[in-house]
Order: sequence, then C-alpha cells, then structure tokens
Amino acid sequence: MLGSLTDKIIDLLFVIPCVLFALTVHEVSHGYMAYRLGDPTARNMGRLTLNPLKHLDPVGALCMVLFHFGWARPVPINARYFKKPRRDTALTAAAGPISNFIMAFLGLLVQEILLAVFIRHPASSQFVYNLQYAALTLFSYFHVLNLSLGLFNLIPVPPLDGSRIFLTFLPAKYYFGIMQYERYIQLGLMVLLWLGLLSRPLSFLVSALSGGMRFLIELLPFL
Repeated sequence: MLGSLTDKIIDLLFVIPCVLFALTVHEVSHGYMAYRLGDPTARNMGRLTLNPLKHLDPVGALCMVLFHFGWARPVPINARYFKKPRRDTALTAAAGPISNFIMAFLGLLVQEILLAVFIRHPASSQFVYNLQYAALTLFSYFHVLNLSLGLFNLIPVPPLDGSRIFLTFLPAKYYFGIMQYERYIQLGLMVLLWLGLLSRPLSFLVSALSGGMRFLIELLPFL
C-alpha cells in the first residue's frame, strides 16, 4: 500500500510540471496565432505569457492529471479583428493542438537522444542511474501528455478546440446553438473520461501517433 502511494506521488512529480507546460504553451499558441492574424485581445489581457496560472482551468487541469486528457482556460478571441473570421478562427483553434504535437515530437526526440547517450555511457553509480531514469521518465511523460492534450482537444465539441475548427464550417445558427450547451457538454466529457469510454480510443490514437513519430525519429542518422 505504501509503495503504491509512493509511486503515485512520484508520478505526480513528473506529471504536474509536464501538464502545466503543455497547457501553457497550448494556450499561448492560440493567443499568438490570433495576434498574428490581427486580434490583439489575448495580448491585451495578458494571456501571451508562460505563467501557467494565467491559463489554468482547474477542472481541465485536474482531468489532465487524473486521466491524461483535459483542457485549459480558453484564450479570449475576438473574430471581428480577423480578415476572414471563419478561416482565422479555425487557424487560431488549430494552433494549440499543433503546438502540442510539435512538443510531443521534440520530447520523444530528446528522450531517444538521451537513451542513446546513456547506453553508450552507462551510469557509474546508483545516483547517476537514478538521474538518468528520472530524465527519461520526464520526457516520456512530456511526450505522451502533449500527444494526449493535442488529440483530445481535436474532438469537435465545446469547449475543445475541435469545436472551433470543425463547427466554424456550420451555419452560424447551428454553431451558436451548439455552443450554448458548452457547460453541459463539458460535464459529459468528464463523465465519459471517468468511465473510460473516451480514454480507451484516445489512448489507442496516442499510441498510434507516438509510433509514427518514433518511426520518423529512427530514420535520423545520428541515433
């Protein structure tokens, strides 16, 4: 029992910083894309910052820690600043998941580089071995959590980014008709995650995408 509790605490020590960084970069990417497309709202409200406290949604962050799938507090977007509101809204929404996929790839790349180095230069002591193990575990979590966040947020229901990507192609009356139920849909997502009905298919997609990234990295000549 004590060992199990200790393992969970150690896991949290790896998961929490990865979750904070993944969620923060995700939201900053939304805000920066909106700013590049002409909308200064996020910048004016101080959301183009790497301070995680500016972006955390307590429920979404808890879901990330517990289920490895979740969301952050959405960056405010004012589509009236966009030259092409529907297209630019979709691009702004897509920026978050794309940033997570990029970070997931980089996390896996660093993990594979470290693994290659550690194999060639074995640990000289238990302390060094523990440091090597901690580094590999950290980047493993970083890789998986970013993949999980990116894929989960592509689900086309509010409050997730997928709703702002795919639903922008619907007529306005249908789009806003769906968005008014955002809170209820958010509650439904939590229930589905708790029951594992979403976690299983999403975990399968995470594994498939991770395998694809690993295949690409193995093609690199220096590994």
